[in-house]
Amino acid sequence: MTDLIAPYGGELKELYLIDSLAAAVRAQSRDWPSWDLTARQMCDIELLLNGAFSPLGGFMCRRDYDPVVRDMRLADATLWPIPITLDVTHAVADRLSEGLQLALRDPTGVLLAVLEVKDIWVPDRRLEATSVFGSDDIVHPGVNHLLNRTNPVYVGGPLRGVAPPTHYDFRHLRDTPRELTLRAAHQTEANLLLHPVVGMTRPGDVDHYTRVRCYEHIYKRYPEHTTALSLLPLAMRLAGPREALWHAIIRRNYGCSHFIVGRDHAGPGKDSRGSTFYGPYEAQELMRRFQPELGIEMVPFREMVYVQDLDKYVPVDETRPGQTVLTISGSELRRRLQEGTEIPPWFSYAEVVEELRRTHPPRHQQGFTVFFTGLSGAGKSTLAHAVLVRLLERGARRVTLLDGDIVRKHLSSELGFSREHRDLNILRIGFVASEIVKNGGIALCAPIAPYTETRRRVREMVEPYGGFIEVYVSTPLEVCEQRDRKGLYSKARAGLIKEFTGVSDVYEVPVSPEIDIDTREVTPDMAANEIIVKLESLGYLR
Repeated sequence: MTDLIAPYGGELKELYLIDSLAAAVRAQSRDWPSWDLTARQMCDIELLLNGAFSPLGGFMCRRDYDPVVRDMRLADATLWPIPITLDVTHAVADRLSEGLQLALRDPTGVLLAVLEVKDIWVPDRRLEATSVFGSDDIVHPGVNHLLNRTNPVYVGGPLRGVAPPTHYDFRHLRDTPRELTLRAAHQTEANLLLHPVVGMTRPGDVDHYTRVRCYEHIYKRYPEHTTALSLLPLAMRLAGPREALWHAIIRRNYGCSHFIVGRDHAGPGKDSRGSTFYGPYEAQELMRRFQPELGIEMVPFREMVYVQDLDKYVPVDETRPGQTVLTISGSELRRRLQEGTEIPPWFSYAEVVEELRRTHPPRHQQGFTVFFTGLSGAGKSTLAHAVLVRLLERGARRVTLLDGDIVRKHLSSELGFSREHRDLNILRIGFVASEIVKNGGIALCAPIAPYTETRRRVREMVEPYGGFIEVYVSTPLEVCEQRDRKGLYSKARAGLIKEFTGVSDVYEVPVSPEIDIDTREVTPDMAANEIIVKLESLGYLR
């Protein structure tokens, strides 16, 4: 790596101001409109400011966004495959106009950068999804984020950096492109960069703390001074072939001359019909097509398998008939971790397996959430209380009940019943449940939770830390309305309650809940027993 290649576009676009100018901007920013960056935007702004996204000089304006979405080209025809945009709410956008300065702050309010507003527009996000991801199927995590979690207005313009985001973890491994290339130049024998992503990855991925510790163990296995380990704070989009091009550009800006591309690089898995979103070698084919422009050479990754007869890994296409070939899929590895069963020594280094076991205890030691959803009066609270008693009878586990009415009283008393406020209430319940599960406890949640996407977001909050069991209490509307112990349905029918689920607002029926219970057909005791048996069969109870 003594002959370092030039950054993409010929210049490393570092956007930080010198200290004296940064101090002046920090003082002036008190009078400017402000935006607290989301988790994805925090990743994007860090890589914009340190030059990893060169040749970009800020968040895209529409003149760049449109051709990138359509043709993977910036306005000046430079190849660039992924839109890098700043999405904000209508309330913030209404305060902006061309030429104003927008202060960009981290979630604690610290000023990181200032954006000079050049463009404000409402994008066609479905068109962006079908162009960038090749699909508008919300099973795709990138599509789901774009269509359901991205703010409606885009703001573009150049950035001036005031301070880098603060990281307290693995600081010795967080190099900027300039720092990494200088380090590589001094280590004249270094020819391999391990560059794991520690920003936003696929839902359900191993947390980045565990991942980095595993990389540190692997790093020690390489000959001294031949390998560098550094972390990349990237928010992945899982855009498959387009993402492979984007990753290659970023690695070139970090000084790499070659880049390994997998057979399903940055793929999100299977769509709602059970098919993969991208072809098995589509990313490699696109890389070959644009390699001359990218200025970085692709190294196609070949699928490796363990051949027992040879006691080593070989490319799958070099195996011979009669040889004993062994593999463990990702889902099989997760199953073995959850059940505490053996992971063979040929699969990975012992210290890596130990790290995975530390953060993936067997299911009976994990926390979990039982999430009851259904119409008002369906019997959610009754079932949740019955399950609570059963779990307390068993002992040995801490259990918390987050009933919809109780949460409304103590956690969300200021909220109304608009869709926005109902979503916020459910997300608060999800956050509390995730904290309980993270610490090995059991959370029983019993809100109405009428919207599919909100329930999905709660599941994604909880599952990185433990189990999530959705119980659809499917008691029909007419039965719930006959019960009407609180008189809510009669008030809704009379127009006294607006946006009431089942009357004047929809309830989106769960597609594949872990358990479906109609309280017309079973007693609370029978239903609680069914749930306990399910938890035992899944391994969460012993």
